[in-house]
Amino acid sequence: MRLSLLLLLLLLPGPPTAPCMEDAAFPHLGESSQPPPRACPPRCSCPRADTVDCDGLDLRVFPDNITRAAQHLSLQNNQLQELPYNELSRLSGLRTLNLHNNLISSEGLPDEAFESLTQLQHIYVAHNKLSVAPQFLPRSLRVVDLAANQMTEIFPLTFGEKPALRSVYLHNNQLSNAGLPPDAFHGSEAVTTLSLSNNQLSYLPPSLPPSLERLHLQNNLISKVPRGALSRQTHLRELYLQHNQLTDSGLDATTFSKLHRLEYLDLSHNHLAAVPAGLPHTLAVLHLGRNRIRQVEAARLHGARGLRYLLLQHNQLGAAGLPTGALRPLRGLHTLHIYGNGLERVPLALPRRLRSLVLPHNRVAMLGARDLTSTPGLAELNLAHNRLVSARVHHRAFRRLRALRSLDLAGNQLTQLPTGLPTSLHTLRLQRNQLRALEPEPLAGLDQLQELSLAHNRLRVGDIGPGTWHELQALQVLDLSHNELSFVPPDLPETLEELRLQSNRISHVGPEAFLSTPNLRALFLRANRLHMTSIAPEAFLGLPHLRVVDTTENLEQVLVQLPPTAPRQPRAWGP
Repeated sequence: MRLSLLLLLLLLPGPPTAPCMEDAAFPHLGESSQPPPRACPPRCSCPRADTVDCDGLDLRVFPDNITRAAQHLSLQNNQLQELPYNELSRLSGLRTLNLHNNLISSEGLPDEAFESLTQLQHIYVAHNKLSVAPQFLPRSLRVVDLAANQMTEIFPLTFGEKPALRSVYLHNNQLSNAGLPPDAFHGSEAVTTLSLSNNQLSYLPPSLPPSLERLHLQNNLISKVPRGALSRQTHLRELYLQHNQLTDSGLDATTFSKLHRLEYLDLSHNHLAAVPAGLPHTLAVLHLGRNRIRQVEAARLHGARGLRYLLLQHNQLGAAGLPTGALRPLRGLHTLHIYGNGLERVPLALPRRLRSLVLPHNRVAMLGARDLTSTPGLAELNLAHNRLVSARVHHRAFRRLRALRSLDLAGNQLTQLPTGLPTSLHTLRLQRNQLRALEPEPLAGLDQLQELSLAHNRLRVGDIGPGTWHELQALQVLDLSHNELSFVPPDLPETLEELRLQSNRISHVGPEAFLSTPNLRALFLRANRLHMTSIAPEAFLGLPHLRVVDTTENLEQVLVQLPPTAPRQPRAWGP
């Protein structure tokens, strides 16, 4: 949003070939013709003939000896309270003026302060003390940043009659609708970005520039979009209306229907009870999280046939909240977020091209044989923190998911590993269940699995069947923390790099504990029952890559003896 002076220097052309007359000195006869160093305000930096950088010097007074040749002046991060007109009027060649983060008030800013800056293109006065906007800004402006002040009012010529104006930032002020004149942008037909977020607007401002591409109105008090308020904004691509007070009656079927280029619409954190009507077919992202939506109707989605990301988390979708086929119009849907609702089953007849289904924190209690057959291309399935029990997960529930890479079943009530898991899995999360045993059959064929979390279960070493780890030839991260293990499980995969065993009942680590895991890099043994000499001196022989050993929070300080041939001393953590 704000360009640093360094970035501006990289983007701007080189210094003029000859200095301005006021800075040039005529050499005496017989002397070198090389000009003397340019004048520069005390403590400031002048890296180029047209650049003066006085950033962060705690200045309380505007510098009085800035060269007339200055085109780029930075006074940000100081203590300035006012701008003297006589000093600014000298700098008629300024193109960039950065006053960000000072103490400038409206009383310290004369009405005519900027009238002589006819070349000014970028002005930054964010994070100051302005109570009203400047009444007159130069016609030449391209970017105006007045964010994070205390402004309650702007004027017709603050932003009006600026044919080159592209970006206006007014967020974090105290603007109400009464403080915005109806002709605020008259004659400024090139504005593409307008930020009015974090103000006190109660309805969508009228007469917005028709050229807008990005409009930020989040964190206001907006309860209504007047009919036709967006009818001219046909170039709009991004519209942010989250954290307002919108209800269904504050929108109608024409609110968004004219936005034929809209790609991103955020209506989250409002009071909507239904999906808005009249959504444009260009829409790619629709965020409706944190509303009061009880049911999704297919008819409301017919227009948004190009939607790829639909976010419905934390609404009031119950058992019938997503009827069969409700999302069928969204043939290209890639990601569906519906966590934090009251769904009792995975929605049926989901779009075939769906790649990511995220529905933790619902009430899903079963997975039938056909529940997931409509989405064969699914790559991510998150069913964490539902009510799944092993007896109600069909052994063929996952059979069609041949592209699934990530499966999250954490926080359910599973007592055994599901069977028929896709061999394409890279990540499997089963933490916070009630697993009491591990057998090799459910893990058979998972030769691509890289991460397996079994934390917070009830596993004991004796309940892990022989050969359980044999198939996991790509496993790199194994989390067995917060179980009931009394020693390190044997025959772990050779590819293992990170092993988490914290918060178990391990009291002894024998010399052969890690013979099968020569690639181990990180080992966590925190909060077990280890004593001072519980770890055999030979335990870490053959682990040349080991870098982290965490043995804190045990009964006593644990001595960690590492092999002398290790190429690099691992980091041993202890009390």
